[in-house]
Amino acid sequence: MNIEEYISSGILEAYVMDQLSSAERTEVENAASEHSEIRYELERIELSMETLAFATAVKPPASVKGELLAQIETQQKVKKEAPVVEMRPESSFGMLRFAAAASIIIALGSAIMAFNYWNKWQSAEDRLSTLIAQNEQFAENYNQVNQQLDDIQNAVAIMNNTAYQRVIMNGTDNSPESQATVYWNEATADVYLNIQNLKELSQNQQYQLWAIIDGKPVDAGVFDPDGSNFLVHMKNIGANAAAFAVTIEPRGGSESPSLETMQVVGNV
Repeated sequence: MNIEEYISSGILEAYVMDQLSSAERTEVENAASEHSEIRYELERIELSMETLAFATAVKPPASVKGELLAQIETQQKVKKEAPVVEMRPESSFGMLRFAAAASIIIALGSAIMAFNYWNKWQSAEDRLSTLIAQNEQFAENYNQVNQQLDDIQNAVAIMNNTAYQRVIMNGTDNSPESQATVYWNEATADVYLNIQNLKELSQNQQYQLWAIIDGKPVDAGVFDPDGSNFLVHMKNIGANAAAFAVTIEPRGGSESPSLETMQVVGNV
């Protein structure tokens, strides 16, 4: 037998990978028993495969260890109950090591598959959370739009209601470009304000609406021209209002108007 040709033929690798027939396996085992070079090369191949298995190993989740130990314990119970089969010494010297490496490879493969499935599940859960958040935002925007539509419809109803008197307030010399409109229902005392053009104020200032009743100014409430409402519901006032005006006052309003800061005024 040419030992070098036999070793380089690849039959030893096929033996370790369990790819030989029964007769071929017997031939390899006999050759390993008779020639130390073949036996040494066989052990070297088994050791290389074992090293490769550990080098490419990926650390599995902690749960895999418990499952693997449980499987081993179950296999040991089955082996104790199974009949004992005597093996030839020549065929068993490398099988234990190869079986251990194969078990590790199988366990690692299962762990990698479990990890991949977990990643896919996590990704799906993240996408679901994103969709839920988007739906919640859409619902919030929808509610806001609906609320704005309701406000506009209510405003249009008030503006078209003949029970409300429409009082246009034009800009004064202090602010010629300013303009606002009051809708006043004398029967219910309701007052609504529509702001067409009023300048922004500092944080410590506010606009204040006044109704002139029996020659005296009556507070109708303070407001900010932030554009959040088409019509602003102001304070109710009594009957017989002759005019409305808007002045600039300290934030929170004043008990009497600062006439020098009057922005708009209009007669009923």
